[in-house]
Amino acid sequence: MSDQQFDARERQDPAQRERDLFARLPDLLAHARDHAAGWEKQLAGHDLEGVRDRKALSGLPVLRKSDLMEQQRANPPFGGYLAGDLSEAARVFMSPGPIWEPQAPGLDPWNGARSLFAAGFRKGDIVLNAFSYHLTPGGFILDQGAVALGCTVFPAGVGNTDMQVEAVEVLKPAGFVGTPDYLKVLLDRGREQGRDVSSIKKALVSGGALFPTLREEYEAQGITVGQCYATADLGVIAYETAARQGMVVNEDYIVEIVRPGTGEPVADGEVGELVVTNFNDLYPLIRFATGDLSKIIPGQSACGRTNMRLAGWMGRADQRTKVKGMFVDPSQIAQIVAAHPEVSKARLAVTRAGEADAMTLAVETDALEDGLSERVSMTLTDITRLKGDVQIVSPGALPNDGKVIADEREYG
Repeated sequence: MSDQQFDARERQDPAQRERDLFARLPDLLAHARDHAAGWEKQLAGHDLEGVRDRKALSGLPVLRKSDLMEQQRANPPFGGYLAGDLSEAARVFMSPGPIWEPQAPGLDPWNGARSLFAAGFRKGDIVLNAFSYHLTPGGFILDQGAVALGCTVFPAGVGNTDMQVEAVEVLKPAGFVGTPDYLKVLLDRGREQGRDVSSIKKALVSGGALFPTLREEYEAQGITVGQCYATADLGVIAYETAARQGMVVNEDYIVEIVRPGTGEPVADGEVGELVVTNFNDLYPLIRFATGDLSKIIPGQSACGRTNMRLAGWMGRADQRTKVKGMFVDPSQIAQIVAAHPEVSKARLAVTRAGEADAMTLAVETDALEDGLSERVSMTLTDITRLKGDVQIVSPGALPNDGKVIADEREYG
C-alpha cells in the first residue's frame, strides 16, 4: 500500500463510509457467533442480519473489560472470544489484569499506519520506537504500522536512555514514537552528553497527556508532535491530524459514545464512555467498552479527513463508588432514570456530612415537581439500598463531563 492510500480513504464521503462499514457488520457478527462460544452466548437472541445501522447496533449488549477478564479467568486464555485457531495469531500478549490479547494476522493488524502518516511519517523514515515490547502489545502496535508504511524501525523499548541517545546519534532517526514525556528525557540527556539528537523532526505520542507547554517546547526545537488514542485490545482508535482539532476516528472501527454504566448512546457533543466495534475476524470485539470518557466533536476536520472526530481522552468512565460501605454503580443511576420517564439525566454527588457519607441525586426534568423528588428518592433507596436527597434541576443544568457519580469527598 502506498503512502497516499493510508490517507485517501479518510477523505471519502462520510455517509458512504458509514454505509460501507455497516454493510460489513452482519457478516462479522455472524462469524463471531459461529466461531466463538463467548460471542455465541453474548449475541444469542439478537437479529444479527438486521444490525445495519447505529440504532440496531445499540441494541446489542456491551462487553466490558471487567466482564472479559472474568470470562478469561473462567475459560483461559481468551474467555471463548477467539473466533479462530490460536495458530492464526502471530503473537500472544499478556497485559496488566491480566488480560490476554492475540495479534491478528496481517501487516498492520492494529491500524497504526494512518496515525503515523497523519503525524508526518513517510516511507523511508527511520523511526525510534520507545514503547514497551515486553509482554504487552504496546511497542508492536506502532512498530507494525511503521513497517506497513515503509519505515525502518529501531525497537528501543523502555529505558536504557543512554543507549537510546547513542542510537539516535548513529542512526539519525527522523521520527520518534513513545510517551509524550520520554521524548523530552531523551533529548535532554542527549544535550547533557553533547550528542547530536537533532535528527528527530516528527513524533507520534500516546499513553499519557501531551500538555500544551510540552508541545510548544518540542515545536521550538523544530519537532512536530501528533497524538493518537490506542488500546492494547483494539489498536489505534483515533489520531490527531495537522489541524489539531480533536482526533479522527480510524478506518475499520465503529465508535459510539454511551452513557456510563449503560449501552445507551448519548447525543453528539455529550461526554460519555467510548464503545468500539472492530473488524478483526480472529478476535472480534463488538461494542467493547473501553472504560474511557470522550465526546464526539461535530463537523469535519479542517485537514480534509471526513471521519468522525473525538475530543481525545477525557478521564475514566468507571465511577463505581463505595458509600457507607456499599458500592454504588453508574448502572444503578441508569435504572433510576429508566424508572422515571420524566427524568432525562441524573448525577449522584457523594459528599461528607460530618463523619458520615451523604448522597444527593440531581435529576434533570422539565416536569412540575408534583411529588417527583419523593418518588425518585424512594427509587434511589430501593435500587442502592442507601438513602439520599434528591435535587430537581432544569434540563441542561448538569455538567457535560460524563460523570454519573461524582465523588466529592475530601480524603486529606
